[in-house]
Amino acid sequence: MSEELALARRPDLKARAHALKPVVWIGAAGLSENVIHELDQGLRSHELIKVKVSNDERQTRTAWLNEICDRLGAAPVQHIGKILVIYRPQPEKTIAADLSPVREERKSGDTKRRRLAHSKRQ
Repeated sequence: MSEELALARRPDLKARAHALKPVVWIGAAGLSENVIHELDQGLRSHELIKVKVSNDERQTRTAWLNEICDRLGAAPVQHIGKILVIYRPQPEKTIAADLSPVREERKSGDTKRRRLAHSKRQ
C-alpha cells in the first residue's frame, strides 16, 4: 500500500479510529500466525482497526507494527502507547455493485411494492 495515501488521509483515519475498540490483542507470545490471521480478518471486515499490545518495549511494538503492515499490505496510522491503529482499504465488493441499480430505483421512488393480503382465520 502506498504510504502517501495513508499520510494524506491520516487525520481522517485518526478521527475515525478514536471511537474504535481494539479488535485484536497481542499477548506475550507476540506475532504468531494466528494473530496475523486475526489481523487480516479484522482488516477485511473493518479496514481500520485498533490493536492492543501487551509488550512494554516501544521498539518491539514498532517492529511488530512494521511487520504487520508489510505482511498484510496495510499502512500504519498511529502508535500511541500500547495501541496500534492500522488501515487497509477494502477491495470493491461485487455485491454492492450489483445492488446499486436497485438502490437507485428505491431512492427515486419507482419501486413496485406488493402488499400481502392477510387473511383472517375463521
